[in-house]
Amino acid sequence: MATRVLGAVISTQPTTRPTASETSAPDTARHPDSPAAGETANTPVARVRGLVRDFDGRRVLDGLDLDIAPGEFVALLGRSGSGKSTLLRALAGLDRGVQGELTTHGTIAVAFQEPRLVPWKRVLANVFLGLRHADPKAAARAALAEVGLAERADAWPLTLSGGEAQRASLARALVREPDLLLLDEPFSALDALTRITIHRLVIDLWQRRRPGVLLVTHDVDEALRLADRVLVLGDGRIAHESRIELPRPRRSDHPLLLSLRETLLAELGVAPEGTE
Repeated sequence: MATRVLGAVISTQPTTRPTASETSAPDTARHPDSPAAGETANTPVARVRGLVRDFDGRRVLDGLDLDIAPGEFVALLGRSGSGKSTLLRALAGLDRGVQGELTTHGTIAVAFQEPRLVPWKRVLANVFLGLRHADPKAAARAALAEVGLAERADAWPLTLSGGEAQRASLARALVREPDLLLLDEPFSALDALTRITIHRLVIDLWQRRRPGVLLVTHDVDEALRLADRVLVLGDGRIAHESRIELPRPRRSDHPLLLSLRETLLAELGVAPEGTE
């Protein structure tokens, strides 16, 4: 466990202020893919209390609270500049300017919007870069095979397609066997067909490995397709929460998803189609 209380006196005891999930009634419907009752009762892989972040006098995060359960897939929506990536970077330990209490358990891995592969290292070397493992090359080859890139292990990053580069980025994250996987809009630059393929891959990998996941995205449909729980960030806090307890793969025309889509768009300040 790592507890970071930033800009305050360090304490290993979390605060007891209620989270958004404790103060609002989420939309629900049953499905078998969500974490089991015993699993969600475990200590969260991430727990945030009272997180604050200012940029040039503008408060982006304002007393934000959040829990992510082991094995839970959470999607975070919000308008541009709302602080989504700021929260993700704080969870990853990449932003030391935040204040508040932040506790994580186990290993954390991050996949960013840009694959961020080192161009002068081959794909295999990118995957095991910095990896602490008895046999890092073997672990990296296994991870590449898991994402369908075994035959591209010796390729140079610049020869990869966009989808292949993101697969390599996912392999680099997964080879670390994370308890918490942070995804910062990793699919936004992909074409529609490649995005669908990567979505299926991510769900398959998540179901096999069961890390806690926080996906930052601007895409409401993507959030509905992938997540157990969808959050909307507004005014520096979690302004809305919807739970999606439907089996995967999900049909985008499911009545519950259509209803949740309208709810989430409204929370984001987007007028329903046909009303503009």
